[in-house]
Amino acid sequence: MTPATIRLTVNGRAHDVAAAADTPLLHVLRNDLALNGPKYGCGLGECGACTVLIDGRAARSCVIPIEGCIGRDVTTLEGLGSRETPDPVQQAFITEQAAQCGYCLNGMIMTTKALLEIKPDPSLDEIKQALRYNLCRCGAHVEILRAAMRAAGNTLEALD
Repeated sequence: MTPATIRLTVNGRAHDVAAAADTPLLHVLRNDLALNGPKYGCGLGECGACTVLIDGRAARSCVIPIEGCIGRDVTTLEGLGSRETPDPVQQAFITEQAAQCGYCLNGMIMTTKALLEIKPDPSLDEIKQALRYNLCRCGAHVEILRAAMRAAGNTLEALD
């Protein structure tokens, strides 16, 4: 496809990007908009490293063409909070030190945020179910679950 100017709303701001309509959203986010929260992991939508919110729902940006995002709100990790005032989900991950290498962190945080938007008080099993397709190779699963529980305002004793 030939490049066209496509308007995307990312983190509350309109952006005109020159790209083919079938360009993966992840490529535009990272290469054109310099948003490095979403990571390139598998390129197949299976690992979760590239997760963003589209209209508040978790989506894998490596397999979504930008034409599918026209007229929709895209939120990346950078759009949740700032260094000075992180989003409560981000703060929970910081407090629980829920990362080792950090590669999966974007997907874990964005998926947790999407879950809490539709289910503000999830059980541990519901959190596990929501995060089951986000891969972490470092083994920080317990800390990630503790962070998600903390973000939901749940007690953490279930993991002790």
